[in-house]
Amino acid sequence: MKQIPNIQTTKIVDATGEFFQSALSVDNVIFGFDDTDLKVLLIKRGTEPYNNFWALPGDLVHPAEDLNSAAERILLQLTGVKNVYLEQVYTFGDVNRHPLGRVITIAYYSLVKIEDFTLTPSSFAQQTEWHSVNDIEQLAFDHNEILNSCLEALKQRVRVRPIGFELLPPQFSLTNLQHLYEAILDIELDKRNFRKKILSMNLLKTSDVQQEKVAHRPAKLFEFDKEKYEKLKKQGFHFEI
Repeated sequence: MKQIPNIQTTKIVDATGEFFQSALSVDNVIFGFDDTDLKVLLIKRGTEPYNNFWALPGDLVHPAEDLNSAAERILLQLTGVKNVYLEQVYTFGDVNRHPLGRVITIAYYSLVKIEDFTLTPSSFAQQTEWHSVNDIEQLAFDHNEILNSCLEALKQRVRVRPIGFELLPPQFSLTNLQHLYEAILDIELDKRNFRKKILSMNLLKTSDVQQEKVAHRPAKLFEFDKEKYEKLKKQGFHFEI
Protein backbone atom coordinates (compact mmCIF):
# COMPACT_ATOMS: atom_id res chain seq x y z
CA MET A 1 0.00 0.00 0.00
CA LYS A 2 1.37 3.31 -1.10
CA GLN A 3 2.24 5.56 1.87
CA ILE A 4 0.65 9.01 1.81
CA PRO A 5 3.17 11.71 2.82
CA ASN A 6 2.34 13.73 5.90
CA ILE A 7 1.85 17.10 4.24
CA GLN A 8 1.23 18.88 7.53
CA THR A 9 4.52 17.63 9.01
CA THR A 10 6.42 18.60 5.87
CA LYS A 11 5.08 22.14 6.07
CA ILE A 12 6.08 22.40 9.73
CA VAL A 13 9.64 21.21 8.99
CA ASP A 14 10.01 23.66 6.11
CA ALA A 15 8.68 26.52 8.20
CA THR A 16 10.90 25.62 11.14
CA GLY A 17 13.98 25.83 8.93
CA GLU A 18 13.31 29.52 8.40
CA PHE A 19 13.37 30.16 12.13
CA PHE A 20 16.92 28.80 12.42
CA GLN A 21 18.38 31.37 10.03
CA SER A 22 18.85 34.10 12.66
CA ALA A 23 22.14 34.82 14.41
CA LEU A 24 22.54 35.58 18.11
CA SER A 25 25.08 38.06 19.44
CA VAL A 26 26.08 39.78 22.67
CA ASP A 27 26.94 43.47 23.03
CA ASN A 28 28.74 44.53 26.19
CA VAL A 29 28.55 48.11 27.48
CA ILE A 30 31.69 48.39 29.62
CA PHE A 31 31.52 51.33 32.04
CA GLY A 32 34.48 52.85 33.84
CA PHE A 33 34.96 55.91 36.05
CA ASP A 34 37.79 58.43 35.82
CA ASP A 35 37.81 60.95 38.72
CA THR A 36 34.64 62.84 37.76
CA ASP A 37 33.66 61.31 34.44
CA LEU A 38 31.64 58.19 33.64
CA LYS A 39 33.13 56.52 30.59
CA VAL A 40 32.28 53.72 28.20
CA LEU A 41 34.72 51.53 26.27
CA LEU A 42 34.29 51.71 22.49
CA ILE A 43 35.99 49.90 19.61
CA LYS A 44 36.85 51.26 16.17
CA ARG A 45 35.47 49.05 13.41
CA GLY A 46 37.92 48.23 10.62
CA THR A 47 35.56 46.45 8.24
CA GLU A 48 32.17 46.90 6.64
CA PRO A 49 29.47 47.39 7.60
CA TYR A 50 30.10 50.66 9.45
CA ASN A 51 33.81 50.78 8.65
CA ASN A 52 35.63 53.40 10.80
CA PHE A 53 32.61 53.83 13.07
CA TRP A 54 32.93 53.57 16.83
CA ALA A 55 30.90 50.71 18.27
CA LEU A 56 30.23 48.78 21.44
CA PRO A 57 32.27 45.61 21.99
CA GLY A 58 30.29 42.62 20.80
CA ASP A 59 30.50 39.29 19.06
CA LEU A 60 28.37 36.40 17.85
CA VAL A 61 27.58 33.76 20.46
CA HIS A 62 29.52 30.57 19.72
CA PRO A 63 27.49 27.37 19.13
CA ALA A 64 28.58 25.76 22.42
CA GLU A 65 28.53 28.98 24.45
CA ASP A 66 25.86 30.38 26.74
CA LEU A 67 25.05 34.09 26.88
CA ASN A 68 26.87 34.95 30.10
CA SER A 69 29.98 33.12 28.91
CA ALA A 70 29.94 35.11 25.66
CA ALA A 71 29.70 38.41 27.55
CA GLU A 72 32.52 37.36 29.89
CA ARG A 73 34.67 36.30 26.91
CA ILE A 74 34.29 39.68 25.22
CA LEU A 75 35.20 41.46 28.44
CA LEU A 76 38.22 39.25 29.06
CA GLN A 77 39.56 39.60 25.51
CA LEU A 78 39.36 43.39 25.63
CA THR A 79 40.42 44.12 29.19
CA GLY A 80 42.13 41.01 30.51
CA VAL A 81 39.93 41.07 33.61
CA LYS A 82 37.21 38.72 34.81
CA ASN A 83 34.94 38.22 37.79
CA VAL A 84 33.60 41.79 37.53
CA TYR A 85 30.04 43.03 37.85
CA LEU A 86 28.02 41.98 34.80
CA GLU A 87 24.29 42.37 34.24
CA GLN A 88 21.99 41.43 31.37
CA VAL A 89 19.72 44.31 30.41
CA TYR A 90 17.63 43.89 27.28
CA THR A 91 17.19 42.04 23.99
CA PHE A 92 17.30 44.02 20.73
CA GLY A 93 15.64 42.25 17.84
CA ASP A 94 14.63 44.77 15.19
CA VAL A 95 14.50 42.89 11.89
CA ASN A 96 16.72 45.39 10.06
CA ARG A 97 19.17 46.24 12.86
CA HIS A 98 22.08 44.52 11.04
CA PRO A 99 22.74 45.10 7.30
CA LEU A 100 24.04 41.56 6.71
CA GLY A 101 21.04 39.67 8.02
CA ARG A 102 18.85 38.95 11.01
CA VAL A 103 20.93 39.33 14.18
CA ILE A 104 19.31 39.37 17.60
CA THR A 105 21.57 40.81 20.27
CA ILE A 106 21.55 40.57 24.06
CA ALA A 107 22.81 43.70 25.81
CA TYR A 108 24.90 43.52 28.97
CA TYR A 109 26.68 46.15 30.98
CA SER A 110 29.74 45.62 33.15
CA LEU A 111 31.52 47.80 35.70
CA VAL A 112 35.32 47.86 35.78
CA LYS A 113 38.06 49.85 37.47
CA ILE A 114 39.89 51.67 34.67
CA GLU A 115 43.22 51.60 36.48
CA ASP A 116 43.13 47.80 36.86
CA PHE A 117 43.95 46.88 33.27
CA THR A 118 45.48 47.85 29.95
CA LEU A 119 43.28 47.78 26.86
CA THR A 120 44.05 44.83 24.60
CA PRO A 121 43.33 44.63 20.84
CA SER A 122 41.30 41.59 19.81
CA SER A 123 39.90 39.88 16.75
CA PHE A 124 36.96 42.29 16.75
CA ALA A 125 38.69 45.43 18.06
CA GLN A 126 41.85 46.78 16.44
CA GLN A 127 41.47 50.08 18.30
CA THR A 128 39.87 50.62 21.70
CA GLU A 129 39.34 53.84 23.66
CA TRP A 130 37.47 55.16 26.65
CA HIS A 131 34.86 57.80 25.78
CA SER A 132 32.86 60.03 28.09
CA VAL A 133 29.18 59.02 28.08
CA ASN A 134 28.42 62.71 27.57
CA ASP A 135 30.40 62.93 24.32
CA ILE A 136 29.07 60.01 22.31
CA GLU A 137 28.33 60.66 18.65
CA GLN A 138 26.75 58.32 16.10
CA LEU A 139 27.74 54.72 16.75
CA ALA A 140 27.49 51.68 14.48
CA PHE A 141 24.25 49.69 14.16
CA ASP A 142 21.76 50.54 16.94
CA HIS A 143 24.49 50.90 19.53
CA ASN A 144 23.38 54.37 20.65
CA GLU A 145 20.06 52.85 21.66
CA ILE A 146 21.80 49.96 23.42
CA LEU A 147 24.13 52.32 25.28
CA ASN A 148 21.24 54.53 26.42
CA SER A 149 19.27 51.52 27.63
CA CYS A 150 22.20 50.22 29.65
CA LEU A 151 22.92 53.65 31.08
CA GLU A 152 19.31 53.97 32.26
CA ALA A 153 19.50 50.49 33.78
CA LEU A 154 22.69 51.49 35.63
CA LYS A 155 21.05 54.66 36.95
CA GLN A 156 18.17 52.67 38.38
CA ARG A 157 20.33 49.90 39.82
CA VAL A 158 22.94 52.16 41.44
CA ARG A 159 20.24 53.80 43.58
CA VAL A 160 19.19 50.53 45.21
CA ARG A 161 22.35 48.40 45.10
CA PRO A 162 25.91 49.39 46.14
CA ILE A 163 27.31 48.47 42.73
CA GLY A 164 28.91 51.89 42.27
CA PHE A 165 31.82 50.73 44.42
CA GLU A 166 32.77 48.39 41.56
CA LEU A 167 33.95 51.48 39.67
CA LEU A 168 36.12 52.89 42.46
CA PRO A 169 39.55 51.87 43.72
CA PRO A 170 39.58 49.88 46.99
CA GLN A 171 40.27 53.08 48.95
CA PHE A 172 38.36 56.25 48.15
CA SER A 173 37.30 59.55 49.67
CA LEU A 174 33.73 60.66 50.22
CA THR A 175 34.34 63.26 47.52
CA ASN A 176 35.29 60.48 45.07
CA LEU A 177 32.10 58.64 45.99
CA GLN A 178 29.90 61.70 45.54
CA HIS A 179 31.48 62.50 42.16
CA LEU A 180 30.76 58.93 41.08
CA TYR A 181 27.06 59.15 41.89
CA GLU A 182 26.79 62.58 40.31
CA ALA A 183 28.41 61.29 37.11
CA ILE A 184 26.12 58.25 36.88
CA LEU A 185 22.89 59.99 37.84
CA ASP A 186 23.79 63.19 35.94
CA ILE A 187 22.69 65.36 38.86
CA GLU A 188 24.33 67.57 41.48
CA LEU A 189 24.09 66.22 45.03
CA ASP A 190 24.15 68.25 48.21
CA LYS A 191 27.49 67.48 49.88
CA ARG A 192 26.24 67.53 53.47
CA ASN A 193 23.12 65.43 52.83
CA PHE A 194 24.98 62.89 50.71
CA ARG A 195 27.67 62.31 53.32
CA LYS A 196 25.14 62.07 56.11
CA LYS A 197 23.12 59.45 54.24
CA ILE A 198 26.13 57.38 53.17
CA LEU A 199 27.72 57.34 56.62
CA SER A 200 24.40 56.53 58.31
CA MET A 201 24.30 53.18 56.48
CA ASN A 202 27.47 52.04 58.31
CA LEU A 203 28.77 50.31 55.19
CA LEU A 204 32.10 52.16 55.06
CA LYS A 205 35.14 51.45 57.17
CA THR A 206 38.06 53.82 57.60
CA SER A 207 41.12 52.84 55.59
CA ASP A 208 44.68 52.77 56.90
CA VAL A 209 45.89 54.08 53.54
CA GLN A 210 46.66 57.80 53.32
CA GLN A 211 45.77 59.98 50.33
CA GLU A 212 48.94 60.95 48.44
CA LYS A 213 50.10 63.49 45.83
CA VAL A 214 47.38 66.06 46.51
CA ALA A 215 47.82 69.82 46.79
CA HIS A 216 45.29 70.09 49.61
CA ARG A 217 45.08 68.46 53.01
CA PRO A 218 44.84 64.67 52.53
CA ALA A 219 41.25 63.47 52.81
CA LYS A 220 40.19 60.54 54.93
CA LEU A 221 39.90 57.38 52.84
CA PHE A 222 37.29 54.67 53.20
CA GLU A 223 36.64 51.12 52.05
CA PHE A 224 33.31 49.49 51.24
CA ASP A 225 32.52 46.75 53.76
CA LYS A 226 30.99 44.19 51.41
CA GLU A 227 30.86 41.47 54.05
CA LYS A 228 28.85 43.69 56.37
CA TYR A 229 26.50 44.65 53.55
CA GLU A 230 25.78 40.99 52.77
CA LYS A 231 24.98 40.32 56.42
CA LEU A 232 22.69 43.36 56.68
CA LYS A 233 20.94 42.42 53.43
CA LYS A 234 20.00 39.04 54.89
CA GLN A 235 18.47 40.92 57.82
CA GLY A 236 16.27 42.99 55.49
CA PHE A 237 18.52 46.02 54.96
CA HIS A 238 17.78 48.03 51.79
CA PHE A 239 20.46 50.18 50.20
CA GLU A 240 19.03 53.41 48.77
CA ILE A 241 20.52 56.65 47.46
